[in-house]
Amino acid sequence: MIVYDLQCANGHTFEGWFEDRNAYEHQGKKKLIACPICSDTSVVAVPSTFSIKAGTTSSEKESDRAADRASVEKTLEFLENNFEDVGANFAPEALKMHYDVTEKRNIRGTSTEAEEETLKNEGIKFFKLPIPRLDS
Repeated sequence: MIVYDLQCANGHTFEGWFEDRNAYEHQGKKKLIACPICSDTSVVAVPSTFSIKAGTTSSEKESDRAADRASVEKTLEFLENNFEDVGANFAPEALKMHYDVTEKRNIRGTSTEAEEETLKNEGIKFFKLPIPRLDS
């Protein structure tokens, strides 16, 4: 299937859908293509106004990178301001909060796979967030 922008002798433009170029040419020669506005059959194909973006420019890529970096920085700032960093004690602290040994609060830190399995088995919900290095 192919789509052509068409124009009649009176300047009206419209779209025509054809099986292929040969179908367009065949129908045009037989005057089977008519303007939907004035019914004129003197129709020609005109350049299409659509375009296909081939890729991003370097300035767009730089802009995207800057926006991504700003988003990461904002997320890191939120984590630093709203979550206590318990370092490698994440699992023990999460367990203490779960069993009401300590006050519940927002924490962040690191844990081993074995500790994460223990937390899952105890029904403690957590999620891992990879923190990218911004100095690279």
